[in-house]
Amino acid sequence: MNNTNIFGIFDSEDTLLATVRSINDKGIKIRDVISPYPIEEVFHLLKLKTRIPLLAYLYGVFGMLATFGFLYWTSVINYPLVFGGKPQNTLSFVIVIFVMVINITIASTLLTFFLREKKGPGAKPPYEYEGMTDDKYFIVIEKSSDINQEEINKLLTSGGAISVVEQ
Repeated sequence: MNNTNIFGIFDSEDTLLATVRSINDKGIKIRDVISPYPIEEVFHLLKLKTRIPLLAYLYGVFGMLATFGFLYWTSVINYPLVFGGKPQNTLSFVIVIFVMVINITIASTLLTFFLREKKGPGAKPPYEYEGMTDDKYFIVIEKSSDINQEEINKLLTSGGAISVVEQ
């Protein structure tokens, strides 16, 4: 089994999407699609799923409970100060809780993303091709023994690929 990849390189988003549709119709598995910016339709065409929104919600709930617990403990239990008869557990918590929920959710979600995708200092890119991070669009198909390479090359070039490279 040969584990090289076939790269179809495109100039425009429209030709990329049309080619992804035609390759999906043929039943060929696309390993990855690389573009200079996120294209939501590719996410749906490749039938990808993510749990990041659910995790962000759970991080937000945790942030709210942790912040409220901390504020309640510091102002009511540990060091209660009474100013002019005002209650210690007041609506002044709302703004602090709101801001902390946003901060905790964003930080936790970013950390989860970077850990899940194995990003960070010294991370190796999954594909190395000159100019991949420039202004081109790439379809990556893993070459294996059960894939007809000539059919893939024909699909990519007829779909509008400016170049088909095997690496």
